Amino acid sequence: MTQDTHRNRARTIRQHIVDLLSEDEMSARELSQAIGIREKEVYDHLSHIARSAAAQRKRLIVQPSRCLMCGYVFEDRKRLTRPGRCPRCKRSHLQEPTYRVS
Repeated sequence: MTQDTHRNRARTIRQHIVDLLSEDEMSARELSQAIGIREKEVYDHLSHIARSAAAQRKRLIVQPSRCLMCGYVFEDRKRLTRPGRCPRCKRSHLQEPTYRVS
């Protein structure tokens, strides 16, 4: 695959993600299933979308993860990926973060 082909494909995937997130709030897992790519790839695309959204007069809104056991909310988390466990109760029963473009 040439570099230009890879760029066009990546741009298309990112545009598809932006289109989906403009319509509805979704998790990385839901996006990966809707587009047919790995969840890890979704996070890579989300970081690019977050940086380029301002140029399109849009923004990536992140609804943070929440611990389903103790209610801790990961409000100050800068990374877009899903956290592994709760810092308060040390459990890993967490609600996934969700994303939306507006």
